[in-house]
Amino acid sequence: MSGSGASTGTLRSRVLVIAERRLPALTRLRALESLPIRLHRRRIYVLPSAFGVGFAILLGVMQLGALNYANNPAMLLTCLLAAAAWMSLFVGFRSLADLELVSVSASACHAGDLAQVSCRFATSPRARPNLRLRWNGIDSAFALAADTAGKHMVSLPTERRGWFRPGRLRLWTDQPLGLFVIWSWLNPDVAILVYPAAETSAPPFPKGSQGQAERASAADGDEFSGLRDYRSGDPQRRIAWKASARHESLLVRETERLVDDDLHFDHTALAGLDGEARIRRLTAWILAAEVARRSYTLELPDQRFGPGVGDSHRHACLRALALMPDAA
Repeated sequence: MSGSGASTGTLRSRVLVIAERRLPALTRLRALESLPIRLHRRRIYVLPSAFGVGFAILLGVMQLGALNYANNPAMLLTCLLAAAAWMSLFVGFRSLADLELVSVSASACHAGDLAQVSCRFATSPRARPNLRLRWNGIDSAFALAADTAGKHMVSLPTERRGWFRPGRLRLWTDQPLGLFVIWSWLNPDVAILVYPAAETSAPPFPKGSQGQAERASAADGDEFSGLRDYRSGDPQRRIAWKASARHESLLVRETERLVDDDLHFDHTALAGLDGEARIRRLTAWILAAEVARRSYTLELPDQRFGPGVGDSHRHACLRALALMPDAA
């Protein structure tokens, strides 16, 4: 049994080597390709569609009838239809030939959302209408204008946080007559970072070390806090003249402002939750802090971010959460 298994494996390896040498596009489907990717003639394939097979059978019947009854006009019509069908193959082939995928980019998204993936194609001297793209089970149609760098947006579903590899894509067309299916496979080396999903009903922010989210600071501000005796150096604009006249002493208005304490989000402090639930809650707190423009610090078992606020800080924190190891 072991000998037969080894011989089968050897035969399979030989077949793959021959296929890689003779038909490289077939075995390249499983290997990542660096961008840009150009569709040359050796990696474009053609097969008749179901409509094309039916059309060929119809032409065959017409040809037999024309020969049987020596009907020259019917034979001429059959030949013209066959020539039109044959030329449509080359028109469809030219739609894919020398097409070049230059780059693939995606905007940030959270797990469960649709990743908006943009495919940019190189400028082509001829128009390429009626192109179809199937990627990760999603079908979309687009066209590329002549002498213009084309771009096509695809919405791909995401399920898990971390790096998302969409896999190979099928670029094809059945135009202009629908008689042939012309296609090619591309497997770009692309990875999209998917942020964790946020907890839907997250609790309020955790309290700081002083047990409060805000503290009062006696300084220039907008909130009136009371009156005090005048001290040398106080500005005249803060003197309460009416109150000073009633008390027969110089009084000064004292104000205070509310100062936000930095929010502290600690992964280890969420001991009552499992690993993924902690990540979802921290994600929800980060998004809420960004909306409120509150400075925050993220504390992970092996990393610390902040304090800070803004797009770069948010991206660094969400990236670290997205790439944390799974709980398992």
